[in-house]
Amino acid sequence: MDGAAFDSPGCVRYPSKRMNPGLSQLSVLLLAASLTPSFADLTPAQLGQLPPPAASPVHFTKDIKPILEARCINCHGRGKNKGGFRMDSRETLLEGGDSGPAIVLGKSAESYLIELVMGFDPDSVMPQKGTKLTHEQVAALRGWIDQGAPWDAGVSFGKLEPINLLPRRPELPRRTSETTHPVDRFMEAYFAAQKIKWPKLVDDRVFARRVYLDVIGLLPPPEELQRFVADRGRDKRAQLVRRLLADQENYTLHWMTFWNDMLRNDYRGTGYIDGGRKPITQWLYAALENNLPYDRFVAELINPRPEAEGFTKGIVWRGVVNASQTPQMQAAQNISQIFMGVNLKCASCHDSFINDWTLADAYGLAGIYSDEPLEMVHCDKPTGTTAPLRFIYPQLGDIDPHAAKAERLEQLAQLITHRRDGRLTRTLVNRLWQKFFGRGLIEPVDEMEKPAWNVDLLDWLAEDFADRGYDVKKLIERLLTSRAYQLPAVPAEEQTRDDFVFRGPQVRRMSAEQFRDAIGELTGVWYAKPAPQIIHADGATNRFAVVRAALVPADELQVALGRPNREQVITVRASVATTLQALELTNGAELSHLLQNGAEKFLAARNGDSSHALAEALYQKALGRKPTAPEAHAAAEILGQPAQKAGVEDLMWALAMLPEFQLIY
Repeated sequence: MDGAAFDSPGCVRYPSKRMNPGLSQLSVLLLAASLTPSFADLTPAQLGQLPPPAASPVHFTKDIKPILEARCINCHGRGKNKGGFRMDSRETLLEGGDSGPAIVLGKSAESYLIELVMGFDPDSVMPQKGTKLTHEQVAALRGWIDQGAPWDAGVSFGKLEPINLLPRRPELPRRTSETTHPVDRFMEAYFAAQKIKWPKLVDDRVFARRVYLDVIGLLPPPEELQRFVADRGRDKRAQLVRRLLADQENYTLHWMTFWNDMLRNDYRGTGYIDGGRKPITQWLYAALENNLPYDRFVAELINPRPEAEGFTKGIVWRGVVNASQTPQMQAAQNISQIFMGVNLKCASCHDSFINDWTLADAYGLAGIYSDEPLEMVHCDKPTGTTAPLRFIYPQLGDIDPHAAKAERLEQLAQLITHRRDGRLTRTLVNRLWQKFFGRGLIEPVDEMEKPAWNVDLLDWLAEDFADRGYDVKKLIERLLTSRAYQLPAVPAEEQTRDDFVFRGPQVRRMSAEQFRDAIGELTGVWYAKPAPQIIHADGATNRFAVVRAALVPADELQVALGRPNREQVITVRASVATTLQALELTNGAELSHLLQNGAEKFLAARNGDSSHALAEALYQKALGRKPTAPEAHAAAEILGQPAQKAGVEDLMWALAMLPEFQLIY
């Protein structure tokens, strides 16, 4: 082919003068085969390469179905119609495509399909991507065609009904003396099936540090931690969770990070200077401070008032960018990913190769946000057609294509937040489970079409969330008061195994914002930069005791620790440490400046204290415990007698580098 161009990984754009850009993989190959010799014209050498057909009876489900699923269905099944050719059923297979029949019953040697999978013409090989068929697989296909291409009843490669869409309420397992909490009643059955005994729960100090960081993003102050450990109340852990959730300011400041990442909200960056991007900081702060019910939270983002429109406005990109980056398409991609756990990004350029979504699906949703009909653009080439306006899940209801844009947005918001949309609740439950436990009930969290490792637990939590008024704080409380949350943390590598079995929360790294705030607690040095103007529920403006990391633009330290630029949706940050992080933590100017100022401030506040007392105070701030005898001896040597500013600085740095400080166990 002359001049085939690559628009994106895995996407080949063919010149329109040669063939229709809608053709791909098998349909392209079938069309190409019409320009190549038939088997009658093959050379003796080629004929000699052709494996004989399988002589024994070929079983469709056992022998043929796996080949079609692995090699053909991505482009010619599940509702896809490349080049007019579908393999949804035996009937559509026999109909063939735009280039004619794919198989001739009883005559595999005259079937284009066999010629293509043999790859005699290197420009016409099926499949074009991935592993080629073995001679044994070709022999099975030949035998199947020669035997009349039988197709087992009930087998279909048509578009699947979506899973995890409609609500489902499983029965709550019976309670026992040990497992009264709803989450644990489901986990009891799970552990029994996995032949796992409940591990002993973590101690009070580990639990308190974990829950402080998870709910408000701060280390527990030493005096509060000591009171909690000394408390003998049976319900003290649940009470601590509820008390932290009631800390409106710190809860809000911590969860700003979670939602800023997903909603692409930031304080500077691409688009803010020229008005191509609009922040939603005030709206988001108010929504979190007031614990806005999640269905209303979502509805106000989808059908926004001016203060929330920055989310769907997207980024008005400058220069030559492909059509999948228009603001309308960004809105479609972001809504689908964040609220429904659906990846439409590939389908915004062409029918997706990684899932079942089509170009028409993406444009059907994007068009709801357009003031005029949107022409579909396939890999940067206009198609001359528009997609019908519709939500990606028509099972939930219709969008009136004749309604004004404002009315369409209201209809869309109603569809997504309707009680029948079980995907909305499942998606948030799954995201929060992943945040607290390190791995989602469904993984990856943006592929909600996959099954959960505990389906009943996910479905019950989603229904419980909706039943309790879409109250996010109640959902968080439900998760964090479970015994499952209080289990000892397991190494991260256990969470990523293909044969994953839940045994407890994952050991997690602090986020960039958590680390910077923890340094603020250790040193007493917080951001001096002015935060964005925030109006609180009582009308007060910028009433913050300290300026926390979530409210300021990212500095070099936060960037090195993984804070994203938020020009795209981020639902999970990378957890793997990088060389840049190591360099910034050992030699970075930002952290060095903080520690220098912190050492001076700490010594001034503790004037006259012994090195032993100073070391104990720093250990309590950083790790929530006193130093061991060897640690106390080493710390005294570092601090000097009497303590020196450089020694305090060094000890602060040493504590901040410990895994015990940086990790959430």
